[in-house]
Amino acid sequence: MATPSATPMLTGLAKKLVIDKLITEENAAKAIKLASEQGLPFITCAVKEKMVDPRQVATIGSTDFGLPLLDLSAMDIDNEVVKMVDEKLVRNHHILPLYRRGNTFFVAISDPTQLAGLDEVKFHVGINTVPVLVEENKLDSAINAALEANDTSMAGLADEGLEDLDIEAENEGKEPEGTSAESDIDDAPVVRFVNKVLLDAINKGASDIHFEPYEKRYRVRLRQDGMLREVSSPPIQLAAKIAARIKVMSKLDVSEKRVPQDGRIKLTLSKNKAIDFRVSTCPTLFGEKTVMRILDPSSAKLGIDALGYEPEQKQLYLDNLAKPYGMILVTGPTGSGKTVSLYTGLNILNREDINISTAEDPAEINLEGINQVNVNDKVGLTFAAALKSFLRQDPDIIMVGEIRDITTAEIAVKAAQTGHMVMSTLHTNDAPQTITRLMNIGIPPYNIASAVNLIIAQRLARRLCSSCKLVEEIPEAAKLEEGFTQAQIDTGFKLYKANTAGCDSCNAGYKGRVGIYQVMPISEDMGRLIMTGSATSYDIADQAHKEGIPDLRRSALKKVMDGLTSLEEINRVTKD
Repeated sequence: MATPSATPMLTGLAKKLVIDKLITEENAAKAIKLASEQGLPFITCAVKEKMVDPRQVATIGSTDFGLPLLDLSAMDIDNEVVKMVDEKLVRNHHILPLYRRGNTFFVAISDPTQLAGLDEVKFHVGINTVPVLVEENKLDSAINAALEANDTSMAGLADEGLEDLDIEAENEGKEPEGTSAESDIDDAPVVRFVNKVLLDAINKGASDIHFEPYEKRYRVRLRQDGMLREVSSPPIQLAAKIAARIKVMSKLDVSEKRVPQDGRIKLTLSKNKAIDFRVSTCPTLFGEKTVMRILDPSSAKLGIDALGYEPEQKQLYLDNLAKPYGMILVTGPTGSGKTVSLYTGLNILNREDINISTAEDPAEINLEGINQVNVNDKVGLTFAAALKSFLRQDPDIIMVGEIRDITTAEIAVKAAQTGHMVMSTLHTNDAPQTITRLMNIGIPPYNIASAVNLIIAQRLARRLCSSCKLVEEIPEAAKLEEGFTQAQIDTGFKLYKANTAGCDSCNAGYKGRVGIYQVMPISEDMGRLIMTGSATSYDIADQAHKEGIPDLRRSALKKVMDGLTSLEEINRVTKD
């Protein structure tokens, strides 16, 4: 058996697990590093990375430390007991209040060596606190579920309160122009209808709301899991009032109907939950079409594990985020999740000792600790102007919403070459085409090779509903034609398809979305190829293939093999 002296740098549970040979010393050190980088407990990272078995850890911990062991999945959590402890304490110490018996307060923990938080909980509740050991994966899920249940649920908002929702515009303090129409705009039915549409959209997990006037009808559509669906058809006579109501909410000019306008609304649901809406109006033949993009700040805090990266892709992203300088580019069409990918990276890097600045058009996700700038071409605040300003403000990390022109690209490349980490997006079809796009903009090949560290191309595919998905049988020849290899087919994996009838918890057989990625680091060989100046996107793609980097199609097929999505869906989002 290993001795304590064999692991001088490890302490607490990590050291105990190494001694008991439940984890290697190398993996323990890796998990400790990840925990430090992501601000998570050691055991959380070790379980997420599948380095240890949570049940085994809990059993050993119970035996060695003399703590009672509980199966959380067999217990109903009392929300009133959870409310006795502040959410910040629960999150910081990774504990969960379970139940109270007289003057004894029982608290679930997953790390038997980290008992410091129990004293703080005891002080908080004022009675004796007893720890109960549980499995880490079940504890993590139970904490999230309990805190979410205790937050004011959107579904729990009564219709009677629809007129009283706390709504404020981004440019607060500026009165809406053209308020002579307010007597019409503030009609209770219109107010209630618009608020109800916003609430329903959030409840259904929609990303966009479309209010569309036509000659003889008016419709409202929601984009759910990337697909538009009509949800309402109010009387056409209300078209002007609905558009005006949304303008008032976002402090836009009600009287101006001839030109497009952009605004923003903040909807406060509870003390811990607020949703932003980016509003865009556009004059059409039969009135103003209004589109509202729903921006949930919590999406940036889901963590990299929720995005759908394969383990090796995730590690490439984390490794390149840890580099002190260089450029990370995320590419894909509008609505493919580029902003969430970037902000997930920024959230990992967001520490007190790092200065992060972003320039966006506009900033979609508000994140405390990051200096965010909305570009405004009308007053000369372009991406290039913002970048120049950032470089005079002692930055460590710079995020540019999009590289559109040679000026922005040149400044971003120079910043990446002079000790800064630069993150940005481009609109290209895949990672290799990003290189040729930069060349076409006017960046010299040698600058691209020396500045760019990593390119991530991505798409979002609808995720099959786990409750009602159906097995799909297709011939082996058809599988080969779709791109599966013979070796993959020989593993006997199952194909699934959507149940178009759906169930109570999904939309026509799909629920949520999963990311499909091509994560391409710029290796030395690829850098030499780029510096020739004559390499096409096909040459770069061939080199990536030689280096074992799966393209978008191969990554999508892996998601099909894992049963996460269907062939029909990946054929929709990834075309050869």
